[in-house]
Amino acid sequence: MDITYGDYLKIPQLLALQQPVGTPREHDETLFIVIHQVYELWFKQQLHEGDHLGELIERADWDHAHATLHRMLKILKTMVSQIDVLETMTPVSFLQFREFLQSASGFQSWQFRAFEMMLGAKEPRAVARYPEGSAERRELERRLKAPSLWLRFARGMAVAGLPVPATTLNRDPALSTEPDPAMQQLLLKVYHAEGPVHHFCESLVDLDEGVQEWRYRHVKMVERTIGARQGTGGSAGVNYLKSTLFRPLFPDLWEIRSDL
Repeated sequence: MDITYGDYLKIPQLLALQQPVGTPREHDETLFIVIHQVYELWFKQQLHEGDHLGELIERADWDHAHATLHRMLKILKTMVSQIDVLETMTPVSFLQFREFLQSASGFQSWQFRAFEMMLGAKEPRAVARYPEGSAERRELERRLKAPSLWLRFARGMAVAGLPVPATTLNRDPALSTEPDPAMQQLLLKVYHAEGPVHHFCESLVDLDEGVQEWRYRHVKMVERTIGARQGTGGSAGVNYLKSTLFRPLFPDLWEIRSDL
């Protein structure tokens, strides 16, 4: 029997997943659910692409790596633009069903935490928020110990014959990426020499800037919706989100700007 469009994409199952919980039913709750489900799908795709990207850069396959990173950047732009749609929901509308969310919060998105860890923002406390032995916790524990995109990039540079400092190559993968003056000296030489590694570095800066843009837009969306209220699920809301702003994922690529 030929497979149909609906069979292949599991359309009936997909359309059955939007189940508002507010009573009485609030019109905008469906939008709220759809947007956040789409975000989770994009996080899944970003993890899929990011893992592939890591394999490519560890082999110093810069052409294919750049194409994959370009796709991730396009997805990130789409993720940011979705906030425009979410902001069509008024604060009053959201408050009509907010209390029914109870402890549910975007703060609990394990895929976003995995995305952060893949990029190099390692946060052990994020792992502890999930039940011992749960699939989510096991995956985050794996991501915490796995090499970040930056470490994999450093390995790829070494494969390409560049003298990557041991302070970067031998850094504990479970630690967040930190500035490394020795790595910065190498990057300065890479930038002045031009070539594929230089251009890939600039695409990494685009990724870093894009994630920061997403964080900023998310903060402002939350602020305009709930103000200074505590976030759903007991999170600190806007104050916590503001504390995450402007933290670079690849600090060495920003540190060298003053010396180029």
